[in-house]
Amino acid sequence: MVSEVLGRKATPDPVIDRAAKAIALPSPWCDARVTVVLPTYNEAENLPIIVRALLDLPLTELRILVVDDNSPDGTGELADRLAGEHERVEVVHRKGKEGLGRAYVDGMTRALDAGADFVVQMDADLSHPPEYIPQLLGTLLATGAGVVIGSRYVTGGVLAQEWGRHRKLLSAWANFYVQRLLSIRIRDVTAGFKIWRAETLRDLDLTEVNSNGYSFQVEMNYRTVLRGHKVVEVPIRFEERQIGASKMSIAVQWESALVPLRLRRRRRRIGGDGHNSG
Repeated sequence: MVSEVLGRKATPDPVIDRAAKAIALPSPWCDARVTVVLPTYNEAENLPIIVRALLDLPLTELRILVVDDNSPDGTGELADRLAGEHERVEVVHRKGKEGLGRAYVDGMTRALDAGADFVVQMDADLSHPPEYIPQLLGTLLATGAGVVIGSRYVTGGVLAQEWGRHRKLLSAWANFYVQRLLSIRIRDVTAGFKIWRAETLRDLDLTEVNSNGYSFQVEMNYRTVLRGHKVVEVPIRFEERQIGASKMSIAVQWESALVPLRLRRRRRRIGGDGHNSG
């Protein structure tokens, strides 16, 4: 698999073409130290595309940190090859499949330790279009937000046409459930496409984040709101994965249902002393 992917000739790709046409931010915004954290598990076919698209963005100091959970399809080996070809790409190898949340905590911690001023979290399956990143960064800087979310559910946001009725209803119900249970005024509370200020992530204390699967998104949002950081949502077009399989298992769905209950019980502790817990 890996040898086939590496041996392919570069061909025009709509993801890469769109990234190359992303909005250009003025200096010094375009020179901001941005690190994109990409958790991977069996993404060998998608990884070269997303890496090329990210490197084509008009952000001169953007770096990519691939966090691979020992993918059996050779994604980790491919990531090493890409890192050898591009100095702005780094790889973290983990022992096994430990979950999306653990991968993000590991990657974000390493990005902060390496001096990143801003950290982007996004999926490696091409569902989050890279060309939105300059817009997310510009919005973060212009509004003073602690985090900006690429949202499917604010005005102008679009879901992939390939999504069936069942999947749309499941996503809508998950957002409704979390919003009501935790009193979060975020339209897309389960979104996984975000840009964070480094100081916001440090204040959230990543060592205390416990969620492992997709509920990681909910816990991070809840901590952000309780600790008084500004959250801004901008509309994006959410794309459907074209290659590979979804990682949404029954166990992940159960965790996503139970974690909000646990977070509600721990509200005062998460908010911290001297922060807005309302």
